[in-house]
Amino acid sequence: MGKIRTRILGLEEVEEKQKKEQKERAQEKKLKKSKTRIKAVEVEEKAMEKMEKAKKIIAETPAKTKEIKARKAISKGPSRGKKYQEIKKKIDKNKKYSLKEAIDFLKKNRTAKFDESVEIHLNVDQVGLKGEVELAKPTGKTLRIKIVDDKVLSDIEKGKIDFDLLITHPSYMPKLAKFAKVLGPKGLMPNPKAGTISPHPEAVLKKFSSGVLRWKTESKFPLIHQMIGKISFDEKDLVKNIELFIKSVGKSHIQAAFVKSTMSPSLKLDIEKF
Repeated sequence: MGKIRTRILGLEEVEEKQKKEQKERAQEKKLKKSKTRIKAVEVEEKAMEKMEKAKKIIAETPAKTKEIKARKAISKGPSRGKKYQEIKKKIDKNKKYSLKEAIDFLKKNRTAKFDESVEIHLNVDQVGLKGEVELAKPTGKTLRIKIVDDKVLSDIEKGKIDFDLLITHPSYMPKLAKFAKVLGPKGLMPNPKAGTISPHPEAVLKKFSSGVLRWKTESKFPLIHQMIGKISFDEKDLVKNIELFIKSVGKSHIQAAFVKSTMSPSLKLDIEKF
């Protein structure tokens, strides 16, 4: 219910004055409403302008980002050194090299002053492949091997893991179980398939100490990366090591194979010639 305004009847001058005041108030209200609407429209227009500007910025951002990245790439130039680029130009990208050709190429085009490692990289058909192989010439890498006992268990509990291979007698497996979450992801948990659980752990230690190489795929990708020797090895020893490694993985599992030294580009191998 609106406000009740009193009016004095009978006095014409007073009545006219009241009517005039009432009209003025009504006009003031209309004027205020009109101004409010104008402001609302102005605010809405400004908001729309901001939205349009934001859309334009968002639309232009990917293109600008690509342009910036391209400029950075040009300014940086090649990510590898001049010698690397020169060697890379000598490699035929469309060719699959025989093992002998590839090793010969790496030896003739070595540039580093140190004794580079020779590496083999395999694309395989599944994750989870693993095995072991005894190379014709050991890589020289020292494998830290330990047999589980109470001291080793105590060290693991303290967070001290100073081994690359852990061998255990079956009787220790219940005690090792609580460390599975720590050792498992690192590939250090003993298991029968790897031959690291045995009633004769000393014999297993002797076998792995003699130069047996353990290999496996990456945890999430069907890729195997393995150091197979040194560039200073005789060509025949490097060839034999790679042949034994390929045989251990199994040709049927290998989709592509590449060989390289520490500082060189990779050469694609012709697996069919193995």
